[in-house]
Amino acid sequence: MSSTQVETLTPGVDKAKYAACGVLVVAGVAAFYLLSHESLWLRVGALLLLLLAAAGSFLSASAGQELIAFGKDAYKEIGKVVWPSKEEARQMTLYVFAFVVVMAIFLWSTDKLLEWLIFSVILQWR
Repeated sequence: MSSTQVETLTPGVDKAKYAACGVLVVAGVAAFYLLSHESLWLRVGALLLLLLAAAGSFLSASAGQELIAFGKDAYKEIGKVVWPSKEEARQMTLYVFAFVVVMAIFLWSTDKLLEWLIFSVILQWR
């Protein structure tokens, strides 16, 4: 399935990276609110910088490497997709619309038949 190799260092190193990721996210949110007296650009810049550092910490861990490998494999699979031609797409759309119309007529006629059977024949309401 996947030809990309993922190297895992140790669970301890990964746990430290995940902890650093959490600390950086909390620090980014805290910096955003603690810098409330500063300009908005500085607050947003600090938040984005720390969130990018957290993302880098996560992507360097084993789960992040697996996520990157999954993304690469998914991109390869997208290249293998065979899209229908314009004519095939138009024909399939017309088939679906025709089926919907036929099904609507069938359900309407079944409803009217059951209504007639119940109210006119069985209950004899006129």
